[in-house]
Amino acid sequence: MKKIFLLTTIAFLIGCKTKTEVNKENQTTYDSSLAKSLGADDYGMKNYVMAFLKSGAVKITDSTERAILQKAHLKNIQRLADEGKLIIAGPFLDNQEIRGIFIFNVETLDEAKTLTETDPAIKAGTLVMELHPWYGSAALIETMKIHCKIQKKKFGE
Repeated sequence: MKKIFLLTTIAFLIGCKTKTEVNKENQTTYDSSLAKSLGADDYGMKNYVMAFLKSGAVKITDSTERAILQKAHLKNIQRLADEGKLIIAGPFLDNQEIRGIFIFNVETLDEAKTLTETDPAIKAGTLVMELHPWYGSAALIETMKIHCKIQKKKFGE
């Protein structure tokens, strides 16, 4: 798993032109104001916390109860995204123990743990979170702005 994250980060960084390459084209790519507003370091990166959502010990068999819990889980995800605390969320599609991921826009595991404790599925025990500090592109913060422009429907509606 660590290799995948490292390769993803390296691939992202390789895709960016260096300042020298861009200056040859008589353009500027570095935007110090944007970098500062996103909390980027000199590499355009920042610290986040990645959460793996895993199947919990509690299994709800009633389909209505499961649907209500899922709707509450999605509502909580939207709230965290609206607050700028959650920048990436999504399920894995292979029906394994790891059900999905969150990338929290926070610096510490304690902050992320506090946020995960607000999730109804965590409270119900149907999901558990495994938290890891993660270093990734500060540009991820802009993902939600773009997503809102391409999202035709919201989950749970």
